[in-house]
Amino acid sequence: MKTFFISAAILTLAFCLNACSNKEHNKALGTLERDRIVLKATAAEIIIARPLREGAVVKQGDLLVQLDDTQQQAQVAKATANLASAKATQSKLRNGARIEDIAATRAQLEHAEAQLIQMEKTFSRTATLVNQKLLGQAELDNARAQRDSTQADVRRAKQNLLLLTNGTRAEDLTQTDALVAAAEAALTAEQFKLQQLSITATRNGVLDQLPKYVGERTNIGEAVALLLASGAPYARVYIPEPARTQLKVGQILKVHVDGFEKSFDGKLRWVSQDPAFTPYYALNSTDRARLVYLAEIDLPESANDLPSGLPVQVDLIATAVITENRTK
Repeated sequence: MKTFFISAAILTLAFCLNACSNKEHNKALGTLERDRIVLKATAAEIIIARPLREGAVVKQGDLLVQLDDTQQQAQVAKATANLASAKATQSKLRNGARIEDIAATRAQLEHAEAQLIQMEKTFSRTATLVNQKLLGQAELDNARAQRDSTQADVRRAKQNLLLLTNGTRAEDLTQTDALVAAAEAALTAEQFKLQQLSITATRNGVLDQLPKYVGERTNIGEAVALLLASGAPYARVYIPEPARTQLKVGQILKVHVDGFEKSFDGKLRWVSQDPAFTPYYALNSTDRARLVYLAEIDLPESANDLPSGLPVQVDLIATAVITENRTK
């Protein structure tokens, strides 16, 4: 009889322990979280302004940190000047020569032609006198050289006039168009770098941290502002291994927040495929039950006002499954 009571007590204790264990496996613990946006410096410059304080509610586009932009302003000015020069060259080639330039070149041609007539007459007279033995051969050679030089001047003047009247070559126009495009791209790049020196909020939210102070010099890629995204938070919890196979993405779970009497219906949006601790193949059947899987559960809009970081407890017994409609 005594043995019977001892056996019954052992069975009762085992049942209670198993029930408690199952109860623990049906709960997941974690905290409320929001998307954390880290804004980093794009240049090694000194911080000259922090217009908002930590904890301020910000909207997308609000200025959070201003870096010194003196040097970058100079780069933008240089790129602007280069673009103006390229456009001036482009305009000059497209418009062609001015009427005044064409008239001046034509006058030079007429002058060269008149000089050529005179030089040809001089050469003819000199040749006659040389044949009559009145002048030496040197005088004839000199007259011939002056005539040939004047002929070259006439040809040069004609080519200059053609250059002005025929217009710009298509290749030159293509080249200057490319130079203008390159100058515009360079200016856009410098203006973008200038904008990046003004660190602005990329989403609506709360300014959580400003790690750097006014007067400090940043390094490229160093965090200068941290935002917590606005909207409803989500529960980041660790799911015990025995309950993992019971859960699917889209299930509705009860979420309890410390200090808040009402529970929330949260939608399971993600579960990690990897355990948080030692891989399962290195553990025995008892140890594997201690594994946990990181998961995230979206909360409804009614939880918008809850602060991040609060402890939460999630019941891992699904109340519903939400399926998304897909259209082909």
